[in-house]
Amino acid sequence: MAMQLRDKLKQAKELVPSIAPLDAVSRLGRDDVVFVDVRDLHELTKDGTIPGSVHVSRGALEFAIDPKSPAHKKPLSREVTFIVFCASGMRSLLAGQTMLEMGVKNVMSLEGGYTGWRKEGGPSTTASV
Repeated sequence: MAMQLRDKLKQAKELVPSIAPLDAVSRLGRDDVVFVDVRDLHELTKDGTIPGSVHVSRGALEFAIDPKSPAHKKPLSREVTFIVFCASGMRSLLAGQTMLEMGVKNVMSLEGGYTGWRKEGGPSTTASV
């Protein structure tokens, strides 16, 4: 039987540590942390994003991680802690699992996603894409 979404999310939650929005806010602007926004482009332009975050839509993540891909994003090659976020925290769990499977270390998922970030008063900015 094929794996259901809830099973994939449960598996990802077991592998990818989560970080609460207030804890993540305290890491904003640090050189050893990169925020990765995996939402679709229309979500960024509509709702904004976390200042300084790197945008990689969930569908392009594997290409952005692989250093041999023409779509590789250099910030994803750094030896830092990556805090991955989406709108509510589900896509970021799956993205975090993918990152770990591709050899990226120190990946965390933002609990509640960008919605939780904003609810807790986290800063946002207009997306420049």
